Amino acid sequence: MEKPTRLFDLLEYRKQTKPDRAVLVSKCNGDWKKIFIDEYIENVDALSFGLMGLGVGKGDNIALISSDRPLWNITDLGVQQTGAVLVPIYPTISEDDYRYILKDCEVKYLVLENETMLRKVKDIIPELTTLEGVYMFDKKESETSYPPISELMESGRRAPQPERLAEIKASIGARDVATMIYTSGTTGFPKGVMLCHENILTCLYGVQHTPKAHFTRAMSFLPLCHVYERMMNYFYQYMGYETWYAESIAKVQETMRVAKPHMMTAVPRFIEKMYDGIYRKGEKLKGIKKRIFFWAIRLATRYDLDGMTWWFKVRRQWANMLVYSTIRDAFGGHLEMFVSGGSAIQPRLARFFTCIGMNIYEGYGLTETSPVIAVSSAAPHGRKLGTAGLPLPGIEVKVLEETNEIVCRGPNVMVGYYRQPELTRQAIDEEGWFHTGDTGAFEPEGQLRITGRTKSMFKTSMGKFVNPEVIEDKFKESPFVLDIMVVGENQKFAAALIVPDFQFLKEWQERHHIHCESREEMVADKKTLARYAKVADKYNKTLGSAEQIKKFKLLNDTWEVANGCLTPTLKIKRPVITARCKAQIDDLFK
Repeated sequence: MEKPTRLFDLLEYRKQTKPDRAVLVSKCNGDWKKIFIDEYIENVDALSFGLMGLGVGKGDNIALISSDRPLWNITDLGVQQTGAVLVPIYPTISEDDYRYILKDCEVKYLVLENETMLRKVKDIIPELTTLEGVYMFDKKESETSYPPISELMESGRRAPQPERLAEIKASIGARDVATMIYTSGTTGFPKGVMLCHENILTCLYGVQHTPKAHFTRAMSFLPLCHVYERMMNYFYQYMGYETWYAESIAKVQETMRVAKPHMMTAVPRFIEKMYDGIYRKGEKLKGIKKRIFFWAIRLATRYDLDGMTWWFKVRRQWANMLVYSTIRDAFGGHLEMFVSGGSAIQPRLARFFTCIGMNIYEGYGLTETSPVIAVSSAAPHGRKLGTAGLPLPGIEVKVLEETNEIVCRGPNVMVGYYRQPELTRQAIDEEGWFHTGDTGAFEPEGQLRITGRTKSMFKTSMGKFVNPEVIEDKFKESPFVLDIMVVGENQKFAAALIVPDFQFLKEWQERHHIHCESREEMVADKKTLARYAKVADKYNKTLGSAEQIKKFKLLNDTWEVANGCLTPTLKIKRPVITARCKAQIDDLFK
């Protein structure tokens, strides 16, 4: 069968290639339910028929606010088959962002997961002049007058239009917009990124040679409304894998033990927390077991893909028998590959997990590039720890000489920003190069290394440029540091706001007989401040004089998506934090 040219072609492709393997697996009423391709197609078509009955077609935007579940996939492809555009929205953003996005995208129909999602937008719904209806995934009779989406699907089953649907699908081209994803917006309001079928399929085909041939199961827990997880979800369907959905982030490890996935995607923050959890379990061991455990941990952080001596390999085999195999078993025992994206991962984490047999493959891209620009792969020179690997086949990537900005050109670059032609022209120049706003450099073998954001860089009053993300990535290697933001624009030196990992800090304070009643007391303790000063001294030695953190401030609260300090992809919002912590920043430079 020919390769799909539209995303909904994945349905027939899967039916022809892997009809006997479940497509999606999720927890339903306490049991794991598998959905096979025939049921999947029947539900997608039923929804398409229902939407057609409402008059939905090309040019219509259908918004979806839900966590990951099979109905998310069914809605996605059911909307696409009608020629309409799915606008997935994060379930965790602010009311102001919901208002902006739903108005900006001129939403025609809105699909909500449940009553919790409805409460977040119910005051906005009357303001939406283009809205014609609202549907719910989960609905209790007493809750709301909005009908369940199952009702719309049932109406489609009662009045199918297969010939008309076939005509509509035939009229949809590879360059037609399939989805519109609003960027996280680290600065200002989000922008609607229009992506066509070809955009996303280009990335899907570009990464297909990375997994191993025996892989059959993947796990998904990142939001499908983010283009990274969504593209990989399509990829799993194309490759014929079972995709298991975690019940929640809190139950990821529990789901892994049941699903026994071969691969999954993750963001660096999640991988950091996995490492910290492993480290903390080691701290609870006693005697010889504890010494062996941390010997194996130290060995893993010195690993590299090439050049390991025979003596290192012997020690790795012993560490595998004594420690690494036990760690893998805690995560299902079959996980061989993490694809890490969203931001750069610390090289020590890539070394550690790769050494223990849970390989880290790093990728790089943006929503506007659908999302992949470069990714680690099994190709010659395709993988080098600390880099994002080689550019995808068929995509041109270069680093501008004057600014070190990464630009790319190819079929993965977005159609444009919705109703924002001027912003589109600013992002994509006359020659078709998309300007990422990220800085980077190519390794001698061709791998792309990401070094920071052009907009994040600042200059001190001494005239020295500082790339804060390089410093922040260094400091986040410490288990004491959960988050950090480097400041110092137009100041004499660089300083930092540090959010401690309060769980790790509490355990450290207990071991050192430091008793604190609150977080305020925890961050004010003199011994604690002295310990963080040692952390700063350690990493300052690896930095240039202008980059070294001369002063820092420990904060007593965390940065979250809910309080507006992090984007849904867990990147820090510098302007928000700067405004929120103005007093603390001012104190640093007194």
